[in-house]
Amino acid sequence: MKILILCTGNSCRSQMAEGFLKSFDDKLEVYSAGTNPSEKVHPKAIQVMNELGIDLSKNKTKSVDEYIDQEFDYVITVCDGAKESCPVFTGKVKHRQHIGFEDPAEVTGTEDFILSEFRRIRDEIKHDFTNFYQNLKI
Repeated sequence: MKILILCTGNSCRSQMAEGFLKSFDDKLEVYSAGTNPSEKVHPKAIQVMNELGIDLSKNKTKSVDEYIDQEFDYVITVCDGAKESCPVFTGKVKHRQHIGFEDPAEVTGTEDFILSEFRRIRDEIKHDFTNFYQNLKI
């Protein structure tokens, strides 16, 4: 089962979703990418995933262009459709799905508030990707 998770920057949401899916089943081939990748994985995404024992510290952000010639069973967009345009993957895909989340990198406020929002969105991603995984036909 080969899965690609897409967002804009590939620094938070898609990285967290990739981390969760890999933690659920090491037989899944899971990748993440962005249409406009950031320079690095967001430090707070690394921090809040580490709190759950998932290490993103060695992950790199990647462009969707790296995967365009590959075939995927699922391509999942995780952008917040109300605030962003979701990326489109033009490669060969069996199933396309959208599971949207707010972008924690856009949150402003105190450090405590920003961290709490990263945790909230992380927990939403875990919940929704747990449901996705449980419904997969492997």
